[in-house]
Amino acid sequence: MIEYKENKEIIAKRIAKIFKSGEVVNLGIGLPTLVANHVPHDVSIILQSENGLIGLGPAPAPGKEDKDLTNAGAAPVTILPGGAFFDSAMSFAIIRGGHVDYTVLGVLEVDQEGNLANYKIPGKMVPGMGGAMDLTTGSRVVIAATTHLEKNGSSKLKRRCSLPLTAAHEVNYVVTDVGFFEIAGGRFHLREYFAPYSIEWILEHTDADIVVDENCKEIKL
Repeated sequence: MIEYKENKEIIAKRIAKIFKSGEVVNLGIGLPTLVANHVPHDVSIILQSENGLIGLGPAPAPGKEDKDLTNAGAAPVTILPGGAFFDSAMSFAIIRGGHVDYTVLGVLEVDQEGNLANYKIPGKMVPGMGGAMDLTTGSRVVIAATTHLEKNGSSKLKRRCSLPLTAAHEVNYVVTDVGFFEIAGGRFHLREYFAPYSIEWILEHTDADIVVDENCKEIKL
């Protein structure tokens, strides 16, 4: 019997392995920001934040935070040599202009049609949609980052989202703390599963249609 334990670090580690040097990446508020701490040392990506920063580095060491240097979620960040600052108009021109290769977003729900729900209180700042509508439509690849189960044990991967949609048919990949999924043809395609979970466990605990890739493999992170 496998007991589910939430593990956000595994999600961040797996996503960090996707990128190649030179790619522009936007990391959403919350869980996605952890990805910056796991990018391989031989990979140099360009991190962009919609509040007007590009060239972000890893989180600052404790005690080294600069209160005037934060990402879109108000978390302290660092800036690498060559980084730049600009206003929101320029920031969203970069996003809407198709200059972001990957966006990584936290979600409340994601479904097998590639629909994404990441807000549930219209009119409130948090949890609000933020720049997610622009990021999902303007980025080349959209990655949903989420723990696999809710606190009550229900699946965050759905056949159809029940919450208001942030974006429709825009999600390409989903990384949870149990596996790596690609969305194609109206189905979740399981490409990798993470130890100690099994394919059988994932199929049993996911409220959606899953195709297990013929080359699906176990990954230890």
